[in-house]
Amino acid sequence: MAFASGKHAYGICDITGFRYKLKDMKKTWDGLLVGPDQFDPKHPQIMPRPAPLDPQAIRNARPEKPTDNNFFVVYSNVGDGKLGSQLTTFNISANIGSVTVTTT
Repeated sequence: MAFASGKHAYGICDITGFRYKLKDMKKTWDGLLVGPDQFDPKHPQIMPRPAPLDPQAIRNARPEKPTDNNFFVVYSNVGDGKLGSQLTTFNISANIGSVTVTTT
């Protein structure tokens, strides 16, 4: 389809209805053909930038090693600081004294 060159062509503004030279008219972001004094660029808040996506995967992930919880180290301030690497059953008893409680 061929169009006229528009050297002497006029157009009608979609907002005001005034006549302008077609070569001076501009098309807005919503498709209106308007005169140069009615042109309004698209506001940035109409189409905000998309928010970045949250990362879903961990780079170089490894499976978790199973833990036995059988061995551990108990530290103390006696000797070299280590009581052992395996907990064995033992008994501890302590006496402080006697407590007497009276209520009235």
